[in-house]
Amino acid sequence: MALYTMADFHLSESTGKPMDIFGPVWENHSKKIAENWPLTENDAIVMPGDFSWAMTLEEVRADFEFLSKLKGRKILSKGNHDYWWSSMKKITEFAAPYGNISFLHNNSVSIEGISLCGTRGWIQEPGEAADIKVLKREAERLERSLLAAEQEPIVFLHYPPICGNIYCEPIMEVLKKYQVKKCFYGHLHGKAIRSAKEGLYYGTEFRLVSADHLGFVPLKIRETETFPEKENFI
Repeated sequence: MALYTMADFHLSESTGKPMDIFGPVWENHSKKIAENWPLTENDAIVMPGDFSWAMTLEEVRADFEFLSKLKGRKILSKGNHDYWWSSMKKITEFAAPYGNISFLHNNSVSIEGISLCGTRGWIQEPGEAADIKVLKREAERLERSLLAAEQEPIVFLHYPPICGNIYCEPIMEVLKKYQVKKCFYGHLHGKAIRSAKEGLYYGTEFRLVSADHLGFVPLKIRETETFPEKENFI
């Protein structure tokens, strides 16, 4: 059994929103995702943000139908474009008919030997006034997720906490406090990928996993033996 990750599916099965502003690589990208899908039914994938362009649960229905046809367990977290995202109760009930789908939000999800943790995050642009309220909220959500972890944590964020000249101190301080060894993030596309920082920084290994950066092939990050059905909240 294997654990994979890939962010920024940016599906638009019902809305038809194009992604060509990020280059021709995005042409027919949902078809590329389906054709390149490496998971078996026993595998799992964490999808850190921007799953769909849909604005409402009704609009996202077609994207969940697309996802349900792909093999494996799917664990979604929120991105800046996931406007369809509602309360955990509503989205969990909505996703139930579409198979093995769950959500990472103010919780952690345990898989043998590790705890999956994360939140959306936020970007603190250099030279601009920080949105202190949002930064604090996202740092608190990340800490809540890590506090719920019962095993070694792996963190998944949508926004990069560090890239180019950006250093999101509230998020980075939480990663340091809990000695997080691995952090995967998305959000960066096209030319912005050049600003990504990948490798070991401040004790944490970072990796960009936006779909176009990965060539629309989910990244295998860990082999495990079993996937217990367990979610932890505090």
